[in-house]
Amino acid sequence: MEIESKSTQGEFVAINYISCQEHYLARFEELFKSRAGAIDRLKGFLRMEVLKPQSNDKQSEPEPYLVVSHWENQDCFQNWVKSPEFHEGHRRAFQDMSQAKEQGLEAPMHSKFVVYDVLSR
Repeated sequence: MEIESKSTQGEFVAINYISCQEHYLARFEELFKSRAGAIDRLKGFLRMEVLKPQSNDKQSEPEPYLVVSHWENQDCFQNWVKSPEFHEGHRRAFQDMSQAKEQGLEAPMHSKFVVYDVLSR
């Protein structure tokens, strides 16, 4: 995972934009509803929201889910990404991705991280 910004001052937000194949939507939602909670144990983790788009126009590309995590600073977030808890928290999704690859199928979901410093509240 590449993170372009390298700020360590003040609250930091990472947003993971996740697009799923239609057949994987219910599984994706189930994974988050029954999440391991491993992120909650990390130093510097403040909170997380998982946002589902209200509607998707079938004529266009569906909008992604947003996983918004708030951290004390970017170093805390980077520590999460490198931690055993990160792998614990994503184990089931990683298994789904590996299984699709082994079967020669396209990954059932794709994600893109964008990181932000909090400018104003």
